Parts: sequence; C-alpha cells; structure tokens
Amino acid sequence: MRQIEFLLNEYGESHKNKTNILIHAIAVPAIYFVTLGLLWSLPVPVFLAHFDVTWAHVFVIPALYYYFKLSGPIGAAMTLLSILSFYGIKLLETLSTPVWQICLGIFVVMWILQFVGHHIEGKKPSFLKDLQFLLVGPAWWWGHWLKRLNINY
Repeated sequence: MRQIEFLLNEYGESHKNKTNILIHAIAVPAIYFVTLGLLWSLPVPVFLAHFDVTWAHVFVIPALYYYFKLSGPIGAAMTLLSILSFYGIKLLETLSTPVWQICLGIFVVMWILQFVGHHIEGKKPSFLKDLQFLLVGPAWWWGHWLKRLNINY
C-alpha cells in the first residue's frame, strides 16, 4: 500500500460520520487558508520583506514538497488551494480589520467545529495520535474531490 493510501485510510478511520465529514469539508480547507493568513501576518526579516515574501510563502514550500512526495494529484490540488488562499488573503488585506484578527477568529471557530464533529463521531482527532495528520487533513479533503473526478491519487 502506498503511503498516501495508508495515511488517508488512517485519517478516514476517525472521519466516518456524515456530520463530521461535512464539518471537516468546511473546516479543513478553512483552517489551511487562515493558517496561511496568520503566517502571512507575522513580521518577516528585511531580506524576506524586500522580496515581498511572507512566512506563509516560506511554509508553503516544504508543505507542497510533502504533498507532491505523497502524490502528484494531491500536490497539484494543494498548490491550487495555496494559490487560492494567497488570493483570498490579498482580498482580506483590503478590509479595515487586520488579516490576523479575521484569520484568528475563523481559526478558533473552525477548530471548535472540528472538535464538535469528533464529539459527534465519538473518536479523537487523528493529529492527537500523530501530528503529521495536521497536513494529511487537507489531502484527505482533496482525496474526496479527486475520487469524484475519477482521478487516482
């Protein structure tokens, strides 16, 4: 069994209840987005700022490497989510409320929702077993979409 299949199956073990799946379908990509938003908001050294690079950009590079190592289609899908997230963050910058405040609020609400989903499911979140599952969650989310499109990951 390929590592991606093992990880997605393992993650899926605590995500079988339809309500929990629905919550995760919303919360997982939202958490990815707002995590990038929070990282985007952190001050960067002058040498990074000079190139208009944020900590979100720095984080995305090894994260995408991880996803592409697991699966080309998952890596491509996560690249798309990252690009859309960066675009969304740029849109948030046009608002009067700072990006970090918006992202922190959404972050907290989405994590609460996920814990509610796991309470309904009756199983602990996978990342409590292995922190790697914090990165597997978005891959699992994309796995559902790729299956519907008949794309093997």
